[in-house]
Order: sequence, then C-alpha cells, then structure tokens
Amino acid sequence: MYTTARKLLFKLDPETSHELSLDCLGAAERLGILSLMSKKVPENPVEIMGLRFPNPVGLAAGLDKNGDYYNALGRLGFGFVEIGTITPLPQPGNPKPRLFRLPEQGAIINRMGFNNKGVEHLLAQVKNRRYKGVLGINIGKNAKTPVENALSDYRICLRRVYAHADYITVNVSSPNTPGLRNLQFGESLKALLGGIKREQRKLADEQERYVPIAVKIAPDMSEAEIISVAETLLDLELDGVIATNTTIGREGVESDPQHGEAGGLSGVPVRDKSTQVIKTLASVLQGRLPIIGVGGIDSGEAAAEKIAAGASLVQVYSGFIYRGPALINECAAAIARQQGQSEGA
Repeated sequence: MYTTARKLLFKLDPETSHELSLDCLGAAERLGILSLMSKKVPENPVEIMGLRFPNPVGLAAGLDKNGDYYNALGRLGFGFVEIGTITPLPQPGNPKPRLFRLPEQGAIINRMGFNNKGVEHLLAQVKNRRYKGVLGINIGKNAKTPVENALSDYRICLRRVYAHADYITVNVSSPNTPGLRNLQFGESLKALLGGIKREQRKLADEQERYVPIAVKIAPDMSEAEIISVAETLLDLELDGVIATNTTIGREGVESDPQHGEAGGLSGVPVRDKSTQVIKTLASVLQGRLPIIGVGGIDSGEAAAEKIAAGASLVQVYSGFIYRGPALINECAAAIARQQGQSEGA
C-alpha cells in the first residue's frame, strides 16, 4: 500500500507531499483505520533514562515539528516518537524550496531552519495526547536569538514542555540555524548544558518529577571532539545522547544534480558516519550514558548495526520516508534477533 502511495506522493514537491502525507495519516487515525496500514510491532521493552520504551524503534525529530501528528505516527508502531524541533516563538524557517529528495542514494537534503509554530502551539497539541508510547520533545533556539543568548531560549522551551514530555532533547546540531553547531564545543557546550541542567533540577524539585534530557549531536566532528562532548555529558550528568543529526558532507551523493544544495544530508549516505560516532561515544561512555542511534537506517540490518555499535535505541527518519511503516517492524525484528543471538552466544 505504501509503495503505491509513495509513487504518487513523490510526483509532488517534497514539502507538499510531506504535509499531505501527515494530513492523511492524521485523518486515518481520527477515523480509526490507521491499524490497517501497519502490522503490530511486538513488545521488546528497553529501559533507559528511567523510562520504559515498548520497543527500541523510534521516530526522529523533524517529521512532526509542531506535535500535530504524533498520535497518528505513534499508532504505526513506534516505541517512541520525538516531536520538534520547537522554538519559543513561531518562525517561518528558511525560504522555499528547502527540501530535496535524492532517491537514487536513499537520501534527503533539508535546510528547513527550525520552521515551527512555536512552543505554545505544541503545548496545545500534547495536551490531547492519546499515544501510549514514549514522547520526546526536541527544543532549540529562534534564529533571531544571538548564539550567546541561546540558553535563554532553551530555558523557555524547557520550562514550558517539562510537564508534558517523557524526555527532552537539546538540539545543538542542526546545520540550518547559523552558529548553532558552535554550541557543541568546549566552554560553549559546558555553559549551555550547565544552565540547562540547573533548570532541569529546579523543575524536578518544583514538579516532583524528573524528566531526562538528551543532547543531539552532529556527525561532522573529529574523534577528539566527540570524546570531549562525551566527557562533558558525563561531567554535567546529562541523561542521554542522540547520535547523529544530519551531515554537511556530501560523500556518496556527488552524482546527484541536487548534491550542491545547502543544508543537512540525511539517509543512507550518513549511515557509516553516524555509526562511527556511536562507536566512539560508546568507547568513552562505557554504558554510563545511553546512546540513541540515528542516521541512515533504511533496513533492519542498519538498525541492528547501530545497536551493535553501542546504541540502546534507534530512530528513523529518511528511511521511513522511503520505506514507510514496514520499516518499523523490520527494524524491531532485526534488533530482537540480534539480541537473541547475543544472549545465546
């Protein structure tokens, strides 16, 4: 069913087909017919960050930026759904066109620029939650906010979403907001995450509920930089790390006429790069901090590879666009098989 739908949708502009697909999913969920589009994903619970994930396959942030469709997306079988990136104020993002398919390479280039309706809109949506899995909310800063004042924006979002999120992701790795990736390094990262951690502790005391915070990082770092980030996360007692966001590299897509488009590249070409980041993180973290692996997962084999590299959970995005709901079950089954083999070894 999805293969047929995709052929039709891919005849449209990528952003138009994206919006139409989500609208159709939302309508199907409201009509109660969404279960016909996917198989039930078997329970295979994973417990990390103090949370119980029904299965280890999640949806990465970016598909449902405003929290308008997570109830529908969750019904497809995801163990967790991450919505956002959300900013304090609404913003239009970058000019169109800003989303490009590279189908021969199983890739997508986007320069969306945190287009979203603002945190208050997202809050209105999450108050209507029907999804029973784990809900993550990804937060960022407005484009007009100077990088040196970024902590203020993250604090605003953190305070507003804290009561409604199962976990919160701090996005410091999108390549489409000028200067944002500078927050990943050295003293800038320590200052930002230190301020966020203090706010988290304050909110936990006030609300008598601890909401874990993960940090999403880029694949375009040297080994030394990855190690430094890992050590900072441990020192500041963050709760998890998501590896990785999109890449600014273009390895593997040079033959596509759209490879020169500005923005972050996701999909199959980033698979090896993100897996290597996971391996480096795992070597430093040694199980003290869980890793959520994302990047280039278009098959069960690719998902199991991320788990073998050191991830506890995986997220899909571009692969889901190309493969549809069948990918969720395939990934979950491959991870379960790998775990069974490891236990029997």
